[in-house]
Amino acid sequence: MNNILTGKSSDRAQRELHLALAGLNRLRLTPCLPEEDGAAGLDLPRLLAEEAGFLRSLREQVAPIAAQAPREPAAFLAWFEELEQTGPGQHDSLFLWLAHDASREAMCWFLEQEAAGEAGFEDLTALVQVRMPTRPKLELARNYWDEMGHGREAGMHGPMLAHLVHALGLRSQSETTVWQSLALANTMSGLACRRHLAFHAVGALGVIELTAPGRAAMVAAGLKRLGVQPDDRHYFDLHAVLDVRHSATWNAEVISPLIAEDSRRAPAIAEGALMRLECGAACFRRYRDHLGLK
Repeated sequence: MNNILTGKSSDRAQRELHLALAGLNRLRLTPCLPEEDGAAGLDLPRLLAEEAGFLRSLREQVAPIAAQAPREPAAFLAWFEELEQTGPGQHDSLFLWLAHDASREAMCWFLEQEAAGEAGFEDLTALVQVRMPTRPKLELARNYWDEMGHGREAGMHGPMLAHLVHALGLRSQSETTVWQSLALANTMSGLACRRHLAFHAVGALGVIELTAPGRAAMVAAGLKRLGVQPDDRHYFDLHAVLDVRHSATWNAEVISPLIAEDSRRAPAIAEGALMRLECGAACFRRYRDHLGLK
């Protein structure tokens, strides 16, 4: 593996890069008035080129494995679903520790990092669905509607995480976040914002749905053990269950028909999934290092 996510000698450069890209993503995704456009003070061509270079390097890192993915829909789904067991970062020991042993201070630090690296699944889904074929587009719409609480503010998933952050008194800021977590969010935003990487984004979002339930259940167990109230930890309790169904429908209604229509999309979807998993694995390694775990 090259050092795009692991090279310690470049930590300072990586941090500077991903703080800059986090600023780019805030700028291009946050609504504003023309006179409030912050782009005037940024070197946008340079930032976009740096983002493209980062995403290209990450693609090159995973491409040899992604190329092995089958191009027939059923066989591809079998390969894809196996990532839950064998993919990078899966069943990391960090999560058993969070469930059974982590102190409240350690759990809060972990949650600060995770919240800062949250790119907004509902917004990414909305970006990805643009001009997708009808069947995948409809499933992306159903997933988005679930993320949006079926039109009820109390059921929206994003504010549930914000509620937990507020309830625990956390301060989630880019400046105090490890660069690996920023890189994860920047990867997701970059894939969703670039239409030539839209199928990569489908794979990256799909693998989140596939792999999140087990981790969410462990975090929820840790929060319960530490005395966090059910209403406050509901975000993780919910995703430990709901994402199982989301994963099944994403695979059947988004990934399968996309590959059936054009088998060339299979390696792109596979690359996106592996990019997301590699970013997650890098986060878990960095978290364990900070927390003094092996």
